[in-house]
Amino acid sequence: MSDYVLYATERYALPILQPLARALLAQGHGVHALLVQGAAAAMLPAPVHAVSVAQAVALRPRAVFSAANDVPPFIAGAKVQLFHGFNVEKREDARGHFRVRGLFDLYCTQGPATTAPFRELAQRHGHFAVVETGWPKLDPLFGDEDAATQSLRAPARGRPIVMFASTFTERLSAAPHLFDVIAAEVARGDRYWLLTLHPKCAPALFERYRALAGPNAAFFETEQLVSAQRAADVLLADTTSVVSEFVVQRKPVVTFRNRAPKPHMIDFDDPAKLPAMLARAFAPNAALQAAIAAYADQIHPYRDGQSSVRVLAATGALLAGALGPLRRRPFGAFLRGLQIRRALGYWGPGA
Repeated sequence: MSDYVLYATERYALPILQPLARALLAQGHGVHALLVQGAAAAMLPAPVHAVSVAQAVALRPRAVFSAANDVPPFIAGAKVQLFHGFNVEKREDARGHFRVRGLFDLYCTQGPATTAPFRELAQRHGHFAVVETGWPKLDPLFGDEDAATQSLRAPARGRPIVMFASTFTERLSAAPHLFDVIAAEVARGDRYWLLTLHPKCAPALFERYRALAGPNAAFFETEQLVSAQRAADVLLADTTSVVSEFVVQRKPVVTFRNRAPKPHMIDFDDPAKLPAMLARAFAPNAALQAAIAAYADQIHPYRDGQSSVRVLAATGALLAGALGPLRRRPFGAFLRGLQIRRALGYWGPGA
């Protein structure tokens, strides 16, 4: 049995790490969660063990799987990037999804749209490998339906279900602009609503949306995000990466002022148009259905629920040397390691 560490800095990373934890446990490994900063108050279900930074260092794990932008380089083992979302073009590539920080040995990409750019970067930099595995977070979308999905769907009593999700980025968030029209839709009651917000959204905004919960709507936490996506028929969102996650199921999405609208989205900019946009989503034409399928195949073609298993296989191949030799990490990685030590308050020995 080997030890592995799962690393997260935000609560929204937990649904990414949980399927991987299950896959590791199924193979008989020891699984330890290093949850810090925004994720410090969270936890993964037993038998995953929560550990401190010092304990993670002492474990000398075989690999550290990160669902964050960084990873502590002073912990032993291969450093594996899982990503905390899809590329939704919130920022320029050099500052966003394709930023290389010099900390990772392996990037487990989600689909062709991200694999090709990262392979080009790997050829240029030489200090990391790239394997297309699919994204562990989406494994539950394609397995047996869980109890959480059933409990979220049951109060709809057969009504169509709309899920609303919003990014915390203020200039891109739909939540402040759509509240009144969503409240009116909830009050009408012909559809059932599943509502959530990014954990970093303002507390006052949380209070407003939580207050909509009742016979026609429920508010759910970020840990239930995948279950809610499975329960819902249509998504209403903005430029959040939840849009891409939802489309992987081949379901329609309505987006409000998306930063980079595409053919698979029903994008609009006037809140008053929401009822008409939802009507289009619940009766998608052939062109929209084709656009949804094409985009889904580009970002995440895997529909077998086995991405976590592929991540473990890719990590094993890396450790066995089957992915070829890697150059030493750049000097910038050492400096970032010092920054991470400062952020975590750990100045003890490293691996």
